[in-house]
Formats: sequence, C-alpha cells, structure tokens
Amino acid sequence: MTGPTARPDRPAGDDRRPSGGTRGDRPARTGSWGDRAGADRRGGRPGRPVRPAVDLPRYAAYQAVAAVHRDDAYANLVLPAILREQGLAGRDAAFATELTYGTLRQLGTLDTILTAAAGRDVARIDPPVRDALRLGAYQLLHTRVPAHAAVSSTVDLVRTVGEGATGFANAVLREVAGQDVDAWTAKLAPTMAADPIGHLAVTYSHPQWIVRAFADALGGDLGEVTRLLIEDNERPPVHLCARPGLLDPAELADEVGGAPGAFSPYAVYLPGGAPGDLAALADGRAHVQDEGSQLVANALATAPLDGHDGRWLDLCAGPGGKAGLLGALAAQRGARLTAVEVSEHRARLVEQATRGLPVAVLNTDGRTVGSDPKLPEGHFDRVLVDAPCTGLGSLRRRPESRWRRQPSDLPPLTRLQRELLTAALRATRPGGLVAYVTCSPHTVETHVTVTEAARRAGVPADFVDARTALPPGMPGLGDGPTVQLWPHRHGTDAMFLALLRRT
Repeated sequence: MTGPTARPDRPAGDDRRPSGGTRGDRPARTGSWGDRAGADRRGGRPGRPVRPAVDLPRYAAYQAVAAVHRDDAYANLVLPAILREQGLAGRDAAFATELTYGTLRQLGTLDTILTAAAGRDVARIDPPVRDALRLGAYQLLHTRVPAHAAVSSTVDLVRTVGEGATGFANAVLREVAGQDVDAWTAKLAPTMAADPIGHLAVTYSHPQWIVRAFADALGGDLGEVTRLLIEDNERPPVHLCARPGLLDPAELADEVGGAPGAFSPYAVYLPGGAPGDLAALADGRAHVQDEGSQLVANALATAPLDGHDGRWLDLCAGPGGKAGLLGALAAQRGARLTAVEVSEHRARLVEQATRGLPVAVLNTDGRTVGSDPKLPEGHFDRVLVDAPCTGLGSLRRRPESRWRRQPSDLPPLTRLQRELLTAALRATRPGGLVAYVTCSPHTVETHVTVTEAARRAGVPADFVDARTALPPGMPGLGDGPTVQLWPHRHGTDAMFLALLRRT
C-alpha cells in the first residue's frame, strides 16, 4: 500500500497529544500517484507529475478508517499493517493510532456535527470525502492540533482522495472549527430532561439502543451510565496475562516495564508500545488478554469441585486467549483441556495459542455434544462457554462495533447462546461446573439467556455464587449469583459470568 509523501512543511504548533517516541529523520517516501486534476504542484521537475503533499500519519489513519467503512475491516487488524507499510513508528504511529481509534469512537457525534456544518446528511457526502472530514473534525474537536493545521491537512487529504471537493471540505471544516465540541453538542443534542437516552447518545457517541441496553443493565442509573460511556471513549490500556507455571507476573512486569493488575493474579498492565514486540509473547510465556477475561476463566478453574478434576472443556475456544490460560492452569494440575472451535481459521489460532500445553483442539461445532464421540455427554469436570455475542462489553477496544451491531443481531445470537449452554450442561458430569461467559452486559444475552437455557436444558443444574470465585474484596459485584464486570467499575471489559453446577 503506497501513499503520498510526508509534508516537509508541517505547520508550526502541530501539537499531537499521543506520545511514545520521537520523530526520526526519514527520506521522503515515494508513491504511485499519477498526474490528477487538483494535484498540488509544488516545484517538481518539468514534465513530471508531483504527488499531492499529504501528511503520512493522517493518510495512514484515513486508510484505516476507510477500510473499516468500505470493507467492514477491523481497525486493530488493518492499522498495524498500514503503519508497517508506511514505515511509521514512534510519535507518527501514535498520532495515526489516535486519529483512527478516536474518529471511530466519536463517529456518531462527529457525523451529527458534520451534518449540521455541511447542511446535508453525511450519508449524501462521497464516502472518501466523508471519512476525510471525520478525521478533520476529530482533530478540530478532540485534539490540540491547531485549527489551521487540521483544516489545511484535511483539505490536502481531500485533494488526494476526493478530487474536486476541496472547497466544500474547507468550508465545512471552518464551520466545524467555529465552536468547540461542548458548544456543538449543547446545540445539537436533545436536552437531558426531554430525552436522556438521546442526549447521552449524541453527547457520548453511542447508538441509542446501546445506551438503553446499558441503562437497563445498570438499573436505570443514568449517572453510572454516563461514567460507562465516558470510559468507553477512553483509550484502554493493554492487559497482558502471565501464564501460570511459565512466568511470574512480577517478572513480566519488570520485563516489560509494566504494573501488576488490580484483580487478576496473572494480569500485567502494559504502559505503551507494541505488545507483539515483547519476547514473553513471542515465546509463549504470556499473551494479550483483558483482565476481565482472565478473571472469568480463572473463576471456572478455581471454583470448588468435588471428585475427579482432570477433564476440562472450552466449548467456544477461538481465538484462544482463555484456552491459553486454562491450558496453563491445567498443566499445573495434571488436567487436560479440550478446546472446541467451529471456524477452521480460529481453530488454527487456538492451536498456536496453546502450543506446548495439554490442550487438544477440535475443529467442530460445540453443539455436537453427544453425537461427536470426542464430546461425550456427562464426561467433563469443568466447562467454559465463552459464547459468541454482540461484544458490547469491549466497545472501547473495538470502537467500530458500536456502529455495526444492530438490535436485529440479538435473536440469532441469543438462540446460539442458549444452544451452546445447553450443550455445555449436557457435556458436564454430575457435580461438574459450567461457566457461561459473554463480553456483553445486554440483559438478553446475560440473565435471560442463562436462565432460559438452564430451565430448558433437560439436565438439572443450580447456580453457584460466582462472586466467591473472584478475588476477595473485589468491589461492585452486585448481589449475585451472577457477576457483571464493568470498565468504569473494574477497568476491565464488561464481562458477564454465571457459574452452574450440574446436580
């Protein structure tokens, strides 16, 4: 993926909020831009086309945001590849990352403001120009980049990706720059008194149906909903998991310059940088995993169990984070984990994540319990159902998900969740434990699903108080027996945990 050259004349005062490195002296990069109308000709050789002068970090952010909207790509997958191809590191990479994720998080509010500034719905703006304007508006409203630098660099970008729209882009961005984000939202959002859900949705850039789902899960406490929405829009820290028996968390913290986690005995908070470059991850002693995911997997492994305890099952194992932790714990206790994943690609990821651990990976559907000889009924001691879900609990890490998910996604997902949990209960021996986990706080995916599945499973099961399987003194766990973790309470993804014992 080639791109335009970096601007040698970056405006003075282009103060970038992210840090993480210093700008290196790089030679100008070449690209494949032809002689297009509207190109900015700045002193090239006679007869030779001159590429538009576009700032490389901004162009990289544009490529990532455009891929998300054009190709349904995931920012966490496409952006690292773009940064590598563009040769961006340090401060430039941090700036591109901030623009990408910040724009995706604030997309709803940015579109509301751009609609007002443009005098037309953003849906009517050419997609490349629309994405460039979103990046420009984000800089104007959410960074310390001076207005003139944000406007001029975005117009340069539009000149490259949306030929003939530079005048329009300039006018829209100057209109956006006329007010700060608080003034814009005060002008455009419904009042809290008249429409609290609509007010929060515009002010904190979440779809209304998600705000409503959060309010339901939090008992209607709009103050707490507001804190959750604010946390969703913050850049989350990277959490590492030091695999038990392979690496002590304190040693990992020293090795990476991080800090031990607040709750999980295996968690380390990474202060910055690219986790893929860490030796502990390369050699399998640790992996990237949100602390909440560590806690729910560890809860299953440590909850009291009578009788045999050597046969563990992860019924929805891809991409392998929880299987990696469970496999390491199993190795310490003489147990073996069967990790089931229906997707062939994700099954390969599980194999990579559990290499060297007592884990057998099955590329099959977890609902085949009883019909697959490798998944017999009444056989396993501990079973994890990390069910496919809307992912509303990890919106701070996957900001594009908030704009992709729809309420219509819930019926097929909740049906699948009930079927998987029913299969898990059938796979569990009498006295064995099942952990039902989702990375969503939506009550239909949590309380409704687990209650209905337990009632319809055809095998008797009782709820175990999941709070007792989490660290003593951990705050904000509610009344039980299930547990809902929260970004604003615990600093984790919004993981839900229910523990059931087959009787």
